[in-house]
Amino acid sequence: MGHVYAVDDVSFTLNEGETLGFVGESGCGKTTTGLAVLGLIKATSGEVFYRGKDILHASKSELRGLKKQMQIIFQDPYSSLNPRMTVNQIISDPMEIHKLYEGNERKDRISFLLERVGLSPDQGRRYPHEFSGGQRQRIGIARALAVDPDLIIGDEPVSALDVSIQAQIINLLVDLQDEFNLSYIIIAHDLSVVEHICDQIAVMYLGKIVEMSSYKELYNNPRHPYTQALLTAIPVADPKAEKNRIILKGDVPSPIDPPSGCHFHPRCHRKMEICTQQRPKLKPVGNNCHTACFFVRINIRYLYY
Repeated sequence: MGHVYAVDDVSFTLNEGETLGFVGESGCGKTTTGLAVLGLIKATSGEVFYRGKDILHASKSELRGLKKQMQIIFQDPYSSLNPRMTVNQIISDPMEIHKLYEGNERKDRISFLLERVGLSPDQGRRYPHEFSGGQRQRIGIARALAVDPDLIIGDEPVSALDVSIQAQIINLLVDLQDEFNLSYIIIAHDLSVVEHICDQIAVMYLGKIVEMSSYKELYNNPRHPYTQALLTAIPVADPKAEKNRIILKGDVPSPIDPPSGCHFHPRCHRKMEICTQQRPKLKPVGNNCHTACFFVRINIRYLYY
């Protein structure tokens, strides 16, 4: 049996108050990256630093303190809430674990959080099955805010919701970031979602980051062929609009037996001989942009003009 490198040599920096988005096809390693940052999945090697502290080698007591500062919003608002607990109990539980707030102060905090995410404090007596999907995700957001975190990781926080509700949740996350001075890591497969909330976007393919840049640079001037293909796949509301789709051939290779050289080369419309032999490293290629692609580095002027 071979080894699955779910996340391989991924490196990034998230500044305070910023939002970093991870996008890519299912199975590319987005969620595993987020869980490794939280310490929910132990990395086999490497380092994860949060404010100078190494999460991977922290003691249990240190890790508990760090986890208070880092919370997660799960993808599925149905399975991520305990059906046997009321909303008040769900939000109170992390406060109990970290010994935050007591008595009436805790009740006031729960009421404040429910109001802040768009729910009524009276709804705190209800159970999760009495709420819609969008309301359940609001409860999940309130639970993440319960312990006053600095960093929140959203694991596809809107992918299970209707499109109209998605916009409401995204706007809510933006407002909460300004109010509570939060930093976000947003994991998504929809590029149109991360466009409206992220400062930096990392595109992943088969466990690696193939392109990382600011959201403006990524959408206005995508360098990597995979990023270009993803952007052309975004649906356009106008049926008469001209569509220049880049169709990727074949399926995503198996992570147990990835291709030699660049992992993307079997599906790439820009591949060269060197792509099949050497693995490109993520290097700067322009204004606040890093790309792992030989074609981009060799033909950088061609891509600009």
